[in-house]
Amino acid sequence: MRQFISGNLNYSSWSIRPLLVARKVALPVEEIIVPLDFPESTAKLKEISPTAKVPLLRWDGIEIWESLAITEFVAEWAPPGAVWPLDPERRAIARAVSSEMHAGFQTIRQMCSMDIRGREPTPDMTPALAADIARLQAMWSGLRAKYGSGGPFLFGAWSAADAFYTPVVTRFRTYGLPLSGAAADYAAAVLDDPLFLTLEEQAKIEPWWIKYGPEGRSSGYLKP
Repeated sequence: MRQFISGNLNYSSWSIRPLLVARKVALPVEEIIVPLDFPESTAKLKEISPTAKVPLLRWDGIEIWESLAITEFVAEWAPPGAVWPLDPERRAIARAVSSEMHAGFQTIRQMCSMDIRGREPTPDMTPALAADIARLQAMWSGLRAKYGSGGPFLFGAWSAADAFYTPVVTRFRTYGLPLSGAAADYAAAVLDDPLFLTLEEQAKIEPWWIKYGPEGRSSGYLKP
């Protein structure tokens, strides 16, 4: 059995990072979506995932339940250079910035939940949100300046680092957050990449919605 189990493509940033990696290298898996935040979602996930969370990769009896671990598994399956840069320096920095995304940027995650097809008012610019935006602006511009030759992505050619930052790029568009210069050009390249455009079209036609309010998250079905 070879399956990639994810949450809603429109909302589950944790899912789409390794999913984009898997799709980029044409990993031969069946893709399964478990829509999140419905009453039955947790019970369903408990049946199929050791953590009751997504994403989950099932591969010939192996279960891998964490985004970075799935990405590394796919990198070992794929040809060298398909997931991480071949150059050792670039590869090390690509892993570092991917780990930073994986563990950090809590304010932009909390204030600007991922909603690929949505467009929302720009939130109040708190010091913490401004700090996250400034770090992303400086990081993306700096990586493009130092490593960006050979393509429009952070390390020139596409890598897993771009998959890990794709959900954040969509947040800048959804909430009208400020970007400039090389960072803005990078975000535009991500949004124009065929890999993302396919995902975006799938997200647009998903039948589920999730809302975030003072009382927590709620979900439902879009009207036909």
